[in-house]
Amino acid sequence: MRYYLIAGEASGDLHGANLIAALKEKDATSQFRAWGGNKMQNQGAQIVKHYKHLAFMGFWEVAKNLRTILSYIAFCKKDILSFKPDALILIDYPGFNMRIAKWASTLGIPIHYYIMPQVWAWKESRVNNLAKHTNYRYAILPFEVDFFEQKHQLPIDFVGHPLIDELSAIPTANKASFTSSLGLKKNERVIALLPGSRKQEISKILGVMTAVIESFPDYRFVIAGTSNIDQSLYRQLAPDVDIVMDQTYDLIRLADAAIVTSGTATLETALLKTPQIVCYKTSPLSYAIAKLIVKLPFISLVNLIVNRLLVRELIQSECNQAELRNSLQEILSENSKKSILSGYDELIEKLGGKGASEKVASLIYKRTHA
Repeated sequence: MRYYLIAGEASGDLHGANLIAALKEKDATSQFRAWGGNKMQNQGAQIVKHYKHLAFMGFWEVAKNLRTILSYIAFCKKDILSFKPDALILIDYPGFNMRIAKWASTLGIPIHYYIMPQVWAWKESRVNNLAKHTNYRYAILPFEVDFFEQKHQLPIDFVGHPLIDELSAIPTANKASFTSSLGLKKNERVIALLPGSRKQEISKILGVMTAVIESFPDYRFVIAGTSNIDQSLYRQLAPDVDIVMDQTYDLIRLADAAIVTSGTATLETALLKTPQIVCYKTSPLSYAIAKLIVKLPFISLVNLIVNRLLVRELIQSECNQAELRNSLQEILSENSKKSILSGYDELIEKLGGKGASEKVASLIYKRTHA
């Protein structure tokens, strides 16, 4: 069978890679063509376009790059026609993928949507488009089932969150070796800084994160870098702060606390049981538009899943040196840490057990071979 996958960012590349691995277990002769990244490529997918060229974030940023985005959509359509897939698998990235779904549905290509668009947050009208232009849908968040099936009568399969498997499959680094590579002194403790995976968000938020360093002289602050970002950007924004590249999970495990840009990383940090503060900062125009159309009580997945304010969120103007310093002091206290870790246990229970990628692969394989 021939599978065409589209993912537009790092998390989608990770989920897509694990899905490809699970599909190959069912059919070793399967062929995969994808918009994604190194992880999907390492699983044998032929990469059409790397996600680092697709990371346009926010309303203003998308508007500025609209011509480029439209050219990518046109190219993607031609590429799908040339590949003639038996199944089209869309992974998150709704602005792009929903356009492709609308077009592909007219061709009779079976369309599977994995990592659903966050229509429960904004653009609820997209539910109608999902019903019209996708054949199968896979939920990874427990509240998505109620939203789609109960509120909108749209069938969806709950498969659990793939991060549970992905994190458990990654070997833990030797702690002594890792701390030695950081040059940590005996009993020196660490604060992890996770500024995101896009240049735009890193540029907006890393300066605020590093501004609190002087207030915590007993801690070593370390940036979690990613290789799809040129290291010179981190150095330009934080010249005197330690960086570890592509070792985010090991850094989170080692850290006493983490300051995390809103996104999938907040959930990763929770699953790795590290207290965190969630930060979000974008352009004033993008934020003003978002406030008008996004109707959610929280911004982080952690708080949305447990349906209460478990981890502190510092959004836009609140994301400043004073607020961040005070919040960090609070979560470093033992009482606060115990409360957060207890909440993480509740979150993990709500997410269900292991096997998300295997469940999705089984459903896609069964439906493709029906």
